[in-house]
Amino acid sequence: MRRRSLLIAVPAGLATLAACGDSDDSGSSSSASESPSPDASATSAAPPPKIVDGPLPAITAGTKFDEKPTVAKGSGEPSKDLAVKTVIAGGGKAVAENDFISANYLGQVWQSAKVFDNSYDRKTPLVIQLAQGSIIDGWRYALTGKKTGSRVQFSVPPTWGYGEQGNEQAGIKGDDTLVFVVDVQDTFNAKSSADGKKAAQDDAALPKVGTSTDGKAPSIEVPKTDAPKKLAAEYVLEGDGAEVGAQDSVLVQYKGVLWDGGKEFDSTYARKQLTSFSLQQVVKGWAQGLTGKKVGSRVLIVIPPDLGYGDSPPEGSGIEKDSTLVFSVDILAKM
Repeated sequence: MRRRSLLIAVPAGLATLAACGDSDDSGSSSSASESPSPDASATSAAPPPKIVDGPLPAITAGTKFDEKPTVAKGSGEPSKDLAVKTVIAGGGKAVAENDFISANYLGQVWQSAKVFDNSYDRKTPLVIQLAQGSIIDGWRYALTGKKTGSRVQFSVPPTWGYGEQGNEQAGIKGDDTLVFVVDVQDTFNAKSSADGKKAAQDDAALPKVGTSTDGKAPSIEVPKTDAPKKLAAEYVLEGDGAEVGAQDSVLVQYKGVLWDGGKEFDSTYARKQLTSFSLQQVVKGWAQGLTGKKVGSRVLIVIPPDLGYGDSPPEGSGIEKDSTLVFSVDILAKM
């Protein structure tokens, strides 16, 4: 089993971060949205679908990329296969299975044209992993290989949707075929990095963090001085995305080292797996250090013991009591 990350806080103190998605530490966690779809249902895995061109109902309004679409009612019987159409072909990065994607979407029922969910009205794109167990299979198969900047329309029979049990919360019956329009904004994987502009690192009392954006772990050089007593959170690369709020969830790459000796104790780069979590779940130093910082940024966070693990570090973490922790954090997306 891959080593788990070490960030999450619990009411009794601070403990190891168990990924909220699955026991294999996929890095996924519950999204900030309580939307009924397209999160995976409890159905068992189905065999891969045959992908066909149609039929698909017309998009009658909101036809530009990232505009909320209006989709006509399905005509006749939907396909028993997975019908997929690239309505707008983007020219960005190709999406791979197990990537995290950022996308706006609308979902409705084929037979009635009832919209059961959409992210456009929430004004917050969905950030979710295209991994089995994290999302319905129809999304995984329809979006893998598509490029960012694309609008993709597809219809999902129950076999690759919510199965015979449907989704009562969303008003989806067990025999409903679902129609989705998805605007793929971005995709992220273990090689993703922040893309902000270099910020001055001119405080000699703080560590220096590397600025490479090749997806490899940045260097962290800790000065041979006493650790600061207060939290430090400074830009290394300053992005131009939305600011992270105290209640938000984020998708990140990070690396953590000890102030004393500079030994690495945790890293998404080493695990080759991004991590997502709510700032309400993590140690105080992380929550305070990332609040107000912008998506697309790399942030240096120096966490004193009282905002980290104090005298109760996670067992087996290699962190001693009352350690000052140093992190480089790439904020890839807000969830």
